[in-house]
Amino acid sequence: MSELLLITDDPRRGERLARQLSAFRACRVHDLYEGTPAVDAPSLIISDVSTLTSNALVRLRRILGRVRGTGVPYLFLTHGNSARAAAQAQALGATGTLSAALATRALLAALEGLHRGEDPSAPAVERHAGAARRFLADVFVPGGAVTPAAIETGTGLISCAVRDAGVWAWIQAVRRFDDATHQHCLLVAGLAAALGGSLGLAAADRHRLTRGALLHDVGKIEIPPAILNKPGKLDAEEATLMRTHAALGHAMLGKSGFDDEILAVVRSHHEMLDGSGYPDGLIGREIPDLVRLVTVCDVYGALIERRPYRAPVPAEDAYRILQGMTGRLDTHLVSAFRPVTDALLSTTIPGRNVGTHRALDSVE
Repeated sequence: MSELLLITDDPRRGERLARQLSAFRACRVHDLYEGTPAVDAPSLIISDVSTLTSNALVRLRRILGRVRGTGVPYLFLTHGNSARAAAQAQALGATGTLSAALATRALLAALEGLHRGEDPSAPAVERHAGAARRFLADVFVPGGAVTPAAIETGTGLISCAVRDAGVWAWIQAVRRFDDATHQHCLLVAGLAAALGGSLGLAAADRHRLTRGALLHDVGKIEIPPAILNKPGKLDAEEATLMRTHAALGHAMLGKSGFDDEILAVVRSHHEMLDGSGYPDGLIGREIPDLVRLVTVCDVYGALIERRPYRAPVPAEDAYRILQGMTGRLDTHLVSAFRPVTDALLSTTIPGRNVGTHRALDSVE
């Protein structure tokens, strides 16, 4: 049986990993900076590169081009929480990505699945997504107690899933849910977790951003289901009622122990820099940074979702719509969102083209 090839930028770390993987397959370790590996047609390739400089990527692409045969699985191990790493993995043609921090047993299970042609991230992310969906079903109910302690549970599930499997796998799992509000909250929270990683935020700040995104639409608990689930565009009266969800959510959480930053996200995630948003018509500096971050994720998430009356907007088109909202969205944050879009370019379900105005009509 042919060897497993492990390409690494740290040979000592690579040798330790190879010993752990020996139960699965004989493993040859190759130093990324030592030219082309002397290995004949590996049956599976792993890259474990912690410092992904442009030089490292060029070298990795060159090695893969020389030794990777047709149909050979390639597992890209990620270090840290970075949407950019997921985009780089896709650009290199990786079969799947997995966190380098996973325990050996989990990595071996992923390799077994990858050898059988399975997505190595799927089992874990499906479990996280399912648990998060059940969490929302229990907590996001009329009259329910939405507390900071409860929300920590959901935030932790999302943060772990996006860190270990990437935002692509998270969104694929969430798209299977039939409850539109739960799907949207989980999708936006996943995008926020990925954006926090792309921005290089500290762990506590990434967690706060993800928590705010998860809670941003909590006020929709109080909106009649007939409006939330209407299979078509809302009329003027229905749209007016839908827009009350921001203030309703703020009122719901106001006495539940949430900090002012999170309350601002819930109330103000539909505010626009030019004052055209709601419910308060805030302008420019009146809108906090955390709110601006969640708003970018919220708009993008709504665009790439499937709605009853339109197909999802493709990832690249959705990003162009964000870019076209200059003066309404923070342009620096839209630029920072680019790596998250890159990680999704090959995953948005193809659909017919929809006009910018029509697509934005559904962002509520």
